[in-house]
Amino acid sequence: MPKQIAFRMNLFSGKAAEYKKRHDEVYPELKKALKDAGVSDYAIWLDAESYHLFGILTLSDDNTLDKVAELEITKRWWAFMRDIMATDADNVPVQIPLKRVFYLP
Repeated sequence: MPKQIAFRMNLFSGKAAEYKKRHDEVYPELKKALKDAGVSDYAIWLDAESYHLFGILTLSDDNTLDKVAELEITKRWWAFMRDIMATDADNVPVQIPLKRVFYLP
């Protein structure tokens, strides 16, 4: 049975338009890598007041999402995004896992 995960990230103030522009042009190879890893229904939402980004995605039972972080295309994307959002020393976006407290199927 597929599962959903959700997380929060932090966008730098004033970077919402640039964040959207970059995601409108996300690398096709990265999209393919995510889909090949079993990711579907991936959406990122912005709280424009706090600059918090909320990501929600669905994973297949046999997903390999953990391996996507090792790909060169992912590392290139993270380096591209580091100037507009909070990242760690390796350019990985800082992600805070969110706990589901309600679900209406």
